Amino acid sequence: MFRSTWIAVVTALCIGFSAHFNPAAAQDRRVPSSQAELRLSYAPIVQRVQPAVVNVYAAKVVQNRNPLLDDPIFRRFFGVPGQQQEQVQRSLGSGVIVDSSGLVVTNVHVIEGADQVKVSLSDKREFEAEIVLKDSRSDLAVLRLKDTKEKFPALEFTNSDELMVGDVVMAIGNPFGVGQTVTHGIISALARTQVGITDYQFFIQTDAAINPGNSGGALVDMNGRLAGINTAIYSRSGGSQGIGFAIPANMVRVVVASAKSGGKAVKRPWLGAKLQAVTPEIAESLGLRSPTGALVASVVANGPAAKAGLKSSDLITGIDGQAVDDPNAFDYRFATRPIGGSAQIDVQRGGKPLKLTIALETAPDTGRNELVVTARSPFQGAKVSTITPAVADELHLDADTEGVVITELGDDSPAAQVGFQKGDIILAVNNQKIGKTGDLEKVAGVSQRLWRITLVRGGQQINVTLGG
Repeated sequence: MFRSTWIAVVTALCIGFSAHFNPAAAQDRRVPSSQAELRLSYAPIVQRVQPAVVNVYAAKVVQNRNPLLDDPIFRRFFGVPGQQQEQVQRSLGSGVIVDSSGLVVTNVHVIEGADQVKVSLSDKREFEAEIVLKDSRSDLAVLRLKDTKEKFPALEFTNSDELMVGDVVMAIGNPFGVGQTVTHGIISALARTQVGITDYQFFIQTDAAINPGNSGGALVDMNGRLAGINTAIYSRSGGSQGIGFAIPANMVRVVVASAKSGGKAVKRPWLGAKLQAVTPEIAESLGLRSPTGALVASVVANGPAAKAGLKSSDLITGIDGQAVDDPNAFDYRFATRPIGGSAQIDVQRGGKPLKLTIALETAPDTGRNELVVTARSPFQGAKVSTITPAVADELHLDADTEGVVITELGDDSPAAQVGFQKGDIILAVNNQKIGKTGDLEKVAGVSQRLWRITLVRGGQQINVTLGG
């Protein structure tokens, strides 16, 4: 799996672009019936959407240390002790203007760690951009063009749930940096949930040619509306092999709405239950014809699911009339519901169907107390958080998980060099229980000859001893 870490725009078209297209009406979808229809062109739609497709340039400064400088003899004759050379790393990606005020959507992995972000429009003008919001769970970021008051051409959102396999799509982007390029294909599949890119595994698959440089681009429907954001390709060579993936517009809409409201993080509904996939063995034991649905493994006391009456061993088969094939599909459907309302869940319990109404509310997040450990210790440079229900939901942990979790690591930080990883849960240090970030900060501030650390990684408890 390769992320297309440069630029792209995918634009969904349908044959017969001049007619109004209703995705829900299958009778409107047809193959060309005459030579005249075969001579139809996509040019009018391309001309309409191109101005809203942009290039995103990200740059960050890194320290390039020569390992020979660690040799005192080399330093004496050839270098200054501790001297490091700065190097600028640049990346190229795509973006889509989604609001005329200058809001641009791209992928997080395009601008991750950037010290400077620039956006180049189709008319060659360049603007500095600030990062308004980054949502690593969906790999979506929202930028705002700086120092401008003009109105920009923007794409409207389509309802990505109404897309169908076989719909024609176009990709517009800057593959390999050659300049804005247009390709087309069809939607090859919907609701791909085994891609392994983001927390929300629910992608549009297309065979429109997408190459390195297309990340962050747009997938638009026949009316020039945004249907998705390109984020990855599957390739053995690094180039297009006809399998590309886009984040559906309905997820993009949620992230953009959070950015417009001034939020620094995306607020999503909290279920308050842990789900698991239905295996063939589980399906047989439940008397199901096929292994589909999301099985409830556990329910958080006093959470939305518990209040709605959801119980362990319930099988969720749908939400608001849309079928649920697996936990990833439910997570996506649930996450795109607006906060403050309710959702109706279709459930099978003991072989009998029932409907439950679940309130759409955010997870409790008081007491997170995030901090970066600065004391000289194995944890130095790690950003940590106390595990709240919101943190547990973000990291797919059991709601009753206790401890402190590492949420970020600097590449050159002592914590990263020691071997800590994002998502590690610190349970104890030198036999002292770590229940909140203050506990870890206190114990890290005391010099130790040995550090005996108990942590959980990937569900497994690990005991580590490090020198002071």
